Formats: sequence, structure tokens, C-alpha cells
Amino acid sequence: MPFNIPILLTWLRVALIPLVVGVYYLPPAWLPVSDRNLGATLVFIVAAITDWFDGFLARRWNQTSAFGAFLDPVADKLMVAGALLVLVQLDRCNAIIAFIIIGREITISALREWMAQIGASKSVAVNSIGKIKTAAQMTAIPLLLFHDILFGAVDTHFWGEKLLWVAAVLTVWSMFYYLKKAWPLIKEKSGMLESN
Repeated sequence: MPFNIPILLTWLRVALIPLVVGVYYLPPAWLPVSDRNLGATLVFIVAAITDWFDGFLARRWNQTSAFGAFLDPVADKLMVAGALLVLVQLDRCNAIIAFIIIGREITISALREWMAQIGASKSVAVNSIGKIKTAAQMTAIPLLLFHDILFGAVDTHFWGEKLLWVAAVLTVWSMFYYLKKAWPLIKEKSGMLESN
């Protein structure tokens, strides 16, 4: 297993996930709800920054690796799934939206793994729809975790909810986009298996 700064940052992101979840399980006397919300929000933002930073450093320092390419999306999906489950439990996120987003991540991960095995991973490379979806999602989650009025004017729950709906729509759209791109190869491979 390679070890460098980008991979260390990815492991840090994995380590931060239990903090986002765990802060809400502290005894009420230890931490008021507003402080829990702020703590979870800040930890999630730090984790999201490491997501961008580890990829940037890996490319800049030419430290990309197969292990890093595997670990990075796993860390991202765990971070998003963990935060969404907490938000569902806190009744700040619709369970159906959480299911759509998490279900899509599992589906596309399986599709990418299969496409990589047949040497066609470029067919399901990240596109602009996926990037916009990720931006909406990574903005919505900390807004919903914070769950308060920001700067005395911004209702973070209202805007977080709207952005999460946008992310859910883009999630479905991007999933169908990737499946459409992969479908000719899926059809071809399934036809070859049937003929054998």
C-alpha cells in the first residue's frame, strides 16, 4: 500500500466521518444542539476540503496510484452516506432523497468497477453533470447540518433542502447518463455471454 500526503489526507477524511456522526450521540449535557450542529458542520467542511486537496496534490506531485484511486471515492461515498443518514435521523432530510443519492452511488460504483474490468472505464468517467451534482450535494449537507440562521439572514435549512433536491435530480440524471454511455458495452458483453 503506497503512503504519501494525498493518501494520508484521504485516510484523514475516512477518520473524520465518525466525528460527524458521533457528535450527535454525545450526552445532551455535554454539548448543546447548536454546538453539535456547528461541530458536525465544521468537520464535514474540513473533510470536503481534503477531498479536493488530496486529488490536487496527487496530480501536482505526480503521486497518483491505483490504491488512491480506489480509496478516494470510497471515502467520499462513506462521508456522504454517513452525513445523509444522520440528517434523516434528525428529520432534516427526506429518506427518499437519501435513498436516491446513496443508491445511485452504489449503482455507479458497481458500474465503474465492471467497466474497469472490461477495460472501458473511460466510458463512465466523471462528467460535468456529476461535478455539478457533487457541488450541490457538498453544499447542501453542511447547510442542513448547521440547521440555523447564518449571518442573521440565511436560513440554512431552507437552502440546504432546496440544494439537496437539486442534487437528487442531478443524481438521477447523471445515473441515466452513465448507464446510457455504458449500455452498448453491457449489451455487447451480455450477448457474448449468451452466445458462449
